[in-house]
Order: sequence, then structure tokens, then C-alpha cells
Amino acid sequence: MTYPIDPIYPSRRSPVMSRNAIATSHPLATETGLSMLRKGGNALDAALAAAITLTVVEPTGNGLGSDAFCILWDGTELHGLNASGRSPAAWSPERFAGKPGVPRRGWESVTVPGAVSAWVQLSERFGKLPFEALFEPAIEYASKGYHVTPIVAEQWKRAAEELHVQPGFAEAFMPKGRAPEAGELFQCEAMANTLRLIAATKGEAFYRGELADKIAAFAKEHDAALTAADMAAHENDWCGTIAKDFGDATLHEIPPNGQGIAALMALGMLKGTGIEALHPDSPEALHLQIEAIKLAFMDIHAFVADQLHMDEVKASHLLDDAYLASRGKLIDPAKASLFPVGAPRDGGTVCLASGDADGMMVSYIQSNYAGFGSGVVVPGTGISLQNRGFGFNTIPGHPNEVGPSKRPFHTIIPGFVMGKAGPLMAFGLMGGPIQAQGHLQMMLRTQVWGQDPQTAADAPRWRVISGLDVAIESSMAPATVARLEELGHAVVSEAPEASFGFGGAQLVQRIEGGYVSGSDPRKDGCAGGF
Repeated sequence: MTYPIDPIYPSRRSPVMSRNAIATSHPLATETGLSMLRKGGNALDAALAAAITLTVVEPTGNGLGSDAFCILWDGTELHGLNASGRSPAAWSPERFAGKPGVPRRGWESVTVPGAVSAWVQLSERFGKLPFEALFEPAIEYASKGYHVTPIVAEQWKRAAEELHVQPGFAEAFMPKGRAPEAGELFQCEAMANTLRLIAATKGEAFYRGELADKIAAFAKEHDAALTAADMAAHENDWCGTIAKDFGDATLHEIPPNGQGIAALMALGMLKGTGIEALHPDSPEALHLQIEAIKLAFMDIHAFVADQLHMDEVKASHLLDDAYLASRGKLIDPAKASLFPVGAPRDGGTVCLASGDADGMMVSYIQSNYAGFGSGVVVPGTGISLQNRGFGFNTIPGHPNEVGPSKRPFHTIIPGFVMGKAGPLMAFGLMGGPIQAQGHLQMMLRTQVWGQDPQTAADAPRWRVISGLDVAIESSMAPATVARLEELGHAVVSEAPEASFGFGGAQLVQRIEGGYVSGSDPRKDGCAGGF
């Protein structure tokens, strides 16, 4: 593959080209993945070892109490894994009656963590190296310490200001009474011991043993609903993927309960708009994408939930070509609009990507949701529990209404692009609501406009907030911003280092004999290969 002459963006990096590749949000995680490949492991071993290491070196975005999703190409077939957990069996709409929603922090936001089960099942089915070997770098970093990077230190500081009051947080993550500073060595022997136990028992201790008992006991101590039975009942789904083509490339996403379907819907709506003929950084191209995402978001917030509870409107209805074409016709190329919900029945996170010389490619993502998640950390374990319960709503009869043993609406999504002859790209973009929007932007930049993965990661991004409000990175050309405002968008300029709201992309794209990879400069992103 050859690439056109690219624009020079403010954070321009060079892409990495190699026979084996991995791109993650932290240099130590990238090195961990490469070390697994050098030991004879495959792309999945590299991805899992990097993901496990990220729970230690980037606790501001994920942890041992995270959820996870994965899309994997094994050389002949594409696989999708949903390892998101469910709500406690004792949760009911009545439990949250009279409240504006499920709390964002604390025990009442905690659902069963699924990431550990993802590591186990993926390793058993596709890994080459012993499961225990995947944990060795993470255990060493937790036990002997690692130096905190400036970006992680800033996120840690912000989180500690809010979460220091949550049970167990200060003990685990504020050992000196504060968040660690940039360059400071941070150690957590409790986390190292937990990782050793997970590795030795292949996750059994986490769901049906010593660690599950500690989680349940701490929940009971705080009158929370999560029980040992909830932990033991957890199971993953090999769910396959849902997809939508655009030109010669097909974008694959994990089916609901996640927001990946929004990127597919937006792609479907953009067919016939002529966007492929526009310059990738033109205000006209950005306008069409923004409008398509707004339409998609109106529908997913009305209809998307745990698939078992999407009784009236199914994913197939939302992806129907005729329906998407009808929604696409609502886009006015000359004006920003406020859109109604459609009627389809009538027709903080970390991500990484890897590829090996044998052709296996992996897109993997895991998250505690809002930074450290709930803020709850189980004493003596280093297990920070996610706050995915905040993804539910309390609207009576809504498919995503909070309820027992139910998966909430999820923001984290791995992405994968297939071509006519095989796999093209494994990628992801962390960052809450930016993720589906970012998938659309990465898909169009790499597959339609021919940008290499690093250029696509460097390019300024936009993010729909609500209504006509759109956040634009401050590095975007002033003339482009002015034209978007003329079109009716209420533009909010944000510096990425100030808000962290534009996410972090990791991309590994297949080329002849190897890969070209890119990693996001907004985080501590690092792509590597050999």
C-alpha cells in the first residue's frame, strides 16, 4: 500500500512499519507486548500481556475490576468476544426509584467485572504462551514499581481530588496521602499478589475463590448488592460482529450492549452523500460526519441496551440499509440540524491493537469507565472496581432501564476493518462518548482518504456533545472552525491536554509482508514492532 502526501498536523509522528506490531496507550505496555512476540508468542499473547500490564501502569483508565471486549482475526475467521459484566441480581428499578439515575461513583455503580475472564478465555482459545507468562511483566511493575508518566500523573491527580473519599481508594492509590507525581516511582504489592493469584488459578480465584470472597465481603460491609453468587454467575459471550461496508472496506463492531453500532449507522447514512470526494479536513466533510453521528446517537440512546432486552428494536433494524438511507436524507449539507429519534421498526479506557507475522490481528479494549471507575478499591488486593452501572438509566420501560443481572449500555468498543481479500486494520479509540465518533473518523481517514494510521491518529478530531454543540480540537484550522459555525454548529474549542475528551487511538493496518501502525500523541501512546 502507498499513501498520499499527508498534511502536517501539529503532533505529527512517523508510522511504525514491521512484520510484527503492537500499538498501546503506554510505552511499557507496548514493550511488554513486543517481549511476548520475541518469546514466540502470537498477536493475542502480546495483546493480553499488554492489557494486563496496563492495569498496573495506567490505572487511571483501567484496572483489575474492568470490563473488556475483543475482535480477533485468527488467520481464517473473525471472532468477537463480549466480556462485559452484569448488574447484581439484587438490583431493581425500585432500588433506584426517585433518583435521577444510577450513581456515577461508589458501590451503587459497581457491576461484575469481566476483563479477567476475557484474559482467560482468549488465552485458552487462541494463545500460544503459558497463561502465567503473560503476567510476569505486570507483576514486576506492580512489585518493584514503575515511574508515573506526566499524562497519567495529571489524570491521577484529578481523580484523587474526587475519589479519595471512596472506600479503599486512598489506601491503594494515595500511599503518601496524594496522587503520585510525574516521574515518581509507584509500587503496589497488593496488586502484584492479586495478579499472581489470578495467573496461578487461571482466574478462578477472581470469580469463585479467595478474591471473589473479598470483593463480596467488602460489598456487604458497605451494604452494597454485589455478592459472591453474582461473581460466580459471570459468563462471556462469543458474539461475533456486526458490520457495514463503505466502498471496498467493511467496518466490524461488537453487537450491543455497546455503542459500536453508532459508527456503523453513521457509515450507512453517509452513503450517497459524496463524502469520499471531499478533503478529509474540509468543513464540508466534517459537517456530514457530525450530522450522521448525531442521527445515530439519537437512535442508540433510545433503543440500544443489553441485546436480551432489546425487545422491539433489534440491531438488525437499526442497521437496515433502507432505514439508514432514509435517515441519511435528513442531513442537510448546508445546515446543522436538530434531529428526532427515528422509527427503525418500520423497515477513561485503554485500547490496543496488534498483529503478528503469521497474520493474526487483535483489537482489544478494557476499561473501568470513568477513570478509576467507581473509586471503590477492595482492601489488600489493588482491585479497583468499574462504575459501569452508571451506563443504565431509570426510565420506566426503556430497554436500558436498570435491572437485575443485566448488562448496561457500554461505551468501550474494539474496531476491525475487513477488505475484499482479508483483514485490513485492527484499531480502537478510547474515551467514552468519543469512541463511536472516533471509529467513524478513523475508518474514513484510513480507508476512504488513504491516510496512514499515524497520520489518522495525529489529525485533529471533533466530538458531538449534544444538540448543536460540537467540541473541536484547538489545533483545527481557524477557517474550518469558522465555516462550521456558519453551517450552524455551536463550536466549542478544546485543548486535548486539558480535557482528555478526544480519546486516544491505536491502529495496526495490514500491508504486504507486515503492518504499519500508529499510536495517539494525546495519551502516552506508543507503537512498536520488529
